[in-house]
Amino acid sequence: MSDDLTYLGGKLRLFVEAALGQGARVVIEEGQAHYVLHVMRAKAGDRLSLFNGSDGEWLAEVSETAKRTCTVECTQQIAPQSQVPDVWLVFAPVKKTPADYLTQKATELGVRVLQPVITRRTIVTRVNTERMRANAVEAAEQSGRVSVPEIREPLGFDKLLAAWPVERRILFCDEGGDAAPIAEALQKAPRGSWAVFTGPEGGFDPAERALLRSLPLVTPVSLGARILRADTAALAALAVWQSVCGDWH
Repeated sequence: MSDDLTYLGGKLRLFVEAALGQGARVVIEEGQAHYVLHVMRAKAGDRLSLFNGSDGEWLAEVSETAKRTCTVECTQQIAPQSQVPDVWLVFAPVKKTPADYLTQKATELGVRVLQPVITRRTIVTRVNTERMRANAVEAAEQSGRVSVPEIREPLGFDKLLAAWPVERRILFCDEGGDAAPIAEALQKAPRGSWAVFTGPEGGFDPAERALLRSLPLVTPVSLGARILRADTAALAALAVWQSVCGDWH
């Protein structure tokens, strides 16, 4: 048996939908198979790792290859299934390139759910959730996490808040200028389930901002003296949350 695949300087990891376990055989098809066979130039006997979000991570050996598919067999579990901290990112959609970047980096930062929200000032109202899913899968494969964040369909601001789970607190990135600094606010805030809430390029309108600030489960926070782009604000807030409340301890 050859060494682990190291053609690009690291172990090849793939997210799959199939069940994983000792001796499980998984057929790799379409784009993934092209990558494995023709980009990575894998052959029978080479090894890679698989994860599916529920069965942990498994070492697998390429057992059969064809022109467009290959079959791999699970040989050993190398990591148990684990969950990232319980934080969602609720964000107003932004144009394509920042949205791709936001999805990738939020996945790397360990977000559990990505929820687009359509606010009154949101310019981009069409969201390609399949593209978001593909970006999240790729980021999970590259970052070492054994799960992929849930990608939810966009919801209007009012509809989202009307159905909001009462146990989940909201970290509201407020541009109003009178909120507490984010790290200071989180040090004093209760632990548990959270969601980071960020608005569109133009920010939340006054009525939305007033509604958010009126809710007892909302903690308004400031992200500093500089004006941040919507995607930058979301990632900065996630990073601080992970540092104070998440798994960066």
